[in-house]
Amino acid sequence: MPHDERHPLRNVLPSTLCAVLGAGGLTAALLAAPSAGWRALLPMTVAVLAALALTGLPARVPLAPTASAVAVASALGTAAQFPPPAETQQGPAGLLALVEVAALLVIVLLLARRAPVRQAIVLGSTIGLLESTVVLRLQLPPTVLEAAAQSAFFALGAVAAAAIGGYLRTLESRRLLAVREARRTQRLQLARDLHDFVAHDVSGIVVLAQAAQVVGAGRPDQVLPLLAQIEAAGLQALGSMDRTVHMLDGADATPGQPGPGGGEGRPQAYGLTDIVDVVDRFRAAGRAEVDLDIDLTPDHVGRVPREVAATAHRAVVEALTNIRRHAPTTPLVRVRILPDLSGPVPLLAVSVTNSAPSLHGGGAGERARRGGGSGLAGLAERVEALGGTFDFGAPADGGWRTSAALPIGE
Repeated sequence: MPHDERHPLRNVLPSTLCAVLGAGGLTAALLAAPSAGWRALLPMTVAVLAALALTGLPARVPLAPTASAVAVASALGTAAQFPPPAETQQGPAGLLALVEVAALLVIVLLLARRAPVRQAIVLGSTIGLLESTVVLRLQLPPTVLEAAAQSAFFALGAVAAAAIGGYLRTLESRRLLAVREARRTQRLQLARDLHDFVAHDVSGIVVLAQAAQVVGAGRPDQVLPLLAQIEAAGLQALGSMDRTVHMLDGADATPGQPGPGGGEGRPQAYGLTDIVDVVDRFRAAGRAEVDLDIDLTPDHVGRVPREVAATAHRAVVEALTNIRRHAPTTPLVRVRILPDLSGPVPLLAVSVTNSAPSLHGGGAGERARRGGGSGLAGLAERVEALGGTFDFGAPADGGWRTSAALPIGE
């Protein structure tokens, strides 16, 4: 896992604490050596130092080789002290054996938590078996059945340690999966935004280019203004792509850290204030009369959450793009962005309505559903994810209406 540079103590403290405990345990082991014997001291020392090293320096100490060395030391310790002398249980060797058991359980937990599945099963089972036989160094039961029962009882500790390690492993796997899914969802959402925003600008370029072809022969003096509008629409499309790519770069930044684009300077999602520019460019690129009614007082803008404002902007872009593609001869377009405080939950009401086209050009709604990108279905999912409602259809006058009601909180 990546280190947190903002809190260096989080990286230094565990290793320092484990170093102190290791030094203290080694000193105590040396003091107990004359009375406990080296055969009891060595496997305990290896197990304790390995457990502390794996806990304090997980990135520097290899897990599998260290666990294998501990297993060999523990097996040799059991073999060297078998059969146990009668006075072993009453001496310091009994305490050293219990300390070694605790260290072996820690290693079993770490194996279940961090090692690959096969290594965790093989090494964890081996160390768990050795942990259950440490007790045989202290006292040998009179029958084989009693010895097996005694070892099985101590093996329950290894089973519990493995279960705890497996549970922690599952939690970490779920967390990583959730992070990957969140990043994937965010990337897909930004990609859809990029498609819809660029499609809006490119459709404007197409309309202006068609107009330039029509007026070029009879009125060449009007071609230059149209070319200037085409250039502006192209620059706007490039700006939308740059902005979305920068936002996509920032999606990979860890929480609390700025992305590649910087912190405060990183582009934010589109909002309510960008709707006016979208409508102005739509009006300039077409022949329809556009009636815009939007409440942009600082009080209302401040109350609208960023996700709701971005979705409202997206709804207007999608609706105007569909009108430009499938009803280019419509004479009137109405855009409404107003707060709705009549119900129990304050809403932001967004609607885009166009009148029936003056020339037959196909149904706007039908073709909109056949278009590329996320379209109205994707927009409906986004609105519903915020707890709002989305609707579209043809009113009685033969036009098309797209509307959304988005909750804006108390």
